[in-house]
Amino acid sequence: MTTETAFCTLNSPDDTARLAAQIAGALRPGDCLLLDGVIGAGKTHFARHLIQSLMDVPEDVPSPTFTLVQTYDVPAGELWHTDLYRLSSLDELEELGLIEAFDSAICLVEWPDRLAELTPAHAIRLKLALDPEHEDRRRLTLSWSDMKWRPLMERICA
Repeated sequence: MTTETAFCTLNSPDDTARLAAQIAGALRPGDCLLLDGVIGAGKTHFARHLIQSLMDVPEDVPSPTFTLVQTYDVPAGELWHTDLYRLSSLDELEELGLIEAFDSAICLVEWPDRLAELTPAHAIRLKLALDPEHEDRRRLTLSWSDMKWRPLMERICA
C-alpha cells in the first residue's frame, strides 16, 4: 500500500479553524483522522473547530484529555473525539469501544501513536508542527494510504 503525502502551511489559528471546517464537510461515518504533534501544536484547536463546524448549533467542545473520549451526535453521524495521551494499555481502547467506532463513526484521535497496531489503515494522519520563527504558524503534513483522501487533499492543499 502506497502512502501519499501533502503539505500545508497554516499561518494562524484562524487558518487552522478554516482547514478543519473544510475537512469536516467531507467526513462520513467510518472516516478517521489521526491528529499528531507535540503539546501545543494545535491538535485540540483543530479538533474543536472541526467538531463545531459539524454541529447544527455550535457548543463548547472540551478536550477529552481526562475522559479519553467525548462523543457527539452531528448531522453527518456519530463523532468520537479521543485523546489517548493518558492511555495506559491497548485493552482500554477495546473497553471504550473505539475499535468498533473506527468503522461506524467519524473519529478524531489525538496522540495516535498510542494505537500501535490498532491504527486503522484507512485513516489519514495530520501532523501539526510548530514553526520556531512564527509563534502562530503551523506546518501541517498530511499522509494517507486510502485513496479516498486524495481528492480532498488535492482540493485543500492546492
